[in-house]
Amino acid sequence: MLLSRLTGLGVLGLALVLGACSSTPEKEKIAEKPAAELYQEAKTRMNSGNYRSAIAHFEALLSRYPFGAHADQVQLDLISAYYSVADNPAALAAIDRFIRLNPTHKDIDYALYMRGLVNEDEDRNFFQEVFRIDRSDRDPHNIREAFQDYERLLRDYPGSKYAPDASKRMVALKNRLARFEVMVAEYYYERDAYVAALGRGKYVLEYMPDTPSVERALMIMARSYKQLGMEDARQDTLRVLQLNYPENRMVN
Repeated sequence: MLLSRLTGLGVLGLALVLGACSSTPEKEKIAEKPAAELYQEAKTRMNSGNYRSAIAHFEALLSRYPFGAHADQVQLDLISAYYSVADNPAALAAIDRFIRLNPTHKDIDYALYMRGLVNEDEDRNFFQEVFRIDRSDRDPHNIREAFQDYERLLRDYPGSKYAPDASKRMVALKNRLARFEVMVAEYYYERDAYVAALGRGKYVLEYMPDTPSVERALMIMARSYKQLGMEDARQDTLRVLQLNYPENRMVN
């Protein structure tokens, strides 16, 4: 199954390369059309799921009419089209350009929401999705970016129609970030870097106290305090652990 999928991806890649080689005359024909006709054709292709053709039309429209009547909407449509074909670098570039050029636009909330979605998508991994492997140990740079995008959306546009979904996504993202911090803490602990392990555990308690990773963070802290000979601090940590997680094996 996996081999056939990878083979299929290779065939698709070859088709895209061949398509790119023969697309120049088509793009020239697209660029010759009037703005209104170009926009209508692009929207038709977009609505039918023909995203790559829609992108070609939108790009031609922006290139020929950068300040035309449809310019702002074309930029927004391009963001959606890029995201639909998983061209995340192009989507992020389009989003940042739109926000920079239109800081007071009525659809900035949409741009921020899409920025969060694209950054989330960048964090995903094909093998993680297929085999359901938890790769929380990966650098969560894009997850942090997505969290900040949603955070800005909720702060600046709390009434946005995208706010409820952004709020739900932030919960999942915070859990992902907390798992990463705990895994780093465990990494330090296993290498006798107990002070560093403590720092990561405290970070989870301070900034992510509502995540499931708090229990593991407290356990790492208690073990680290023991290794450092800080018995009073260890007992305090165990009391907190017992109070919040009475079934935990360290307090039974």
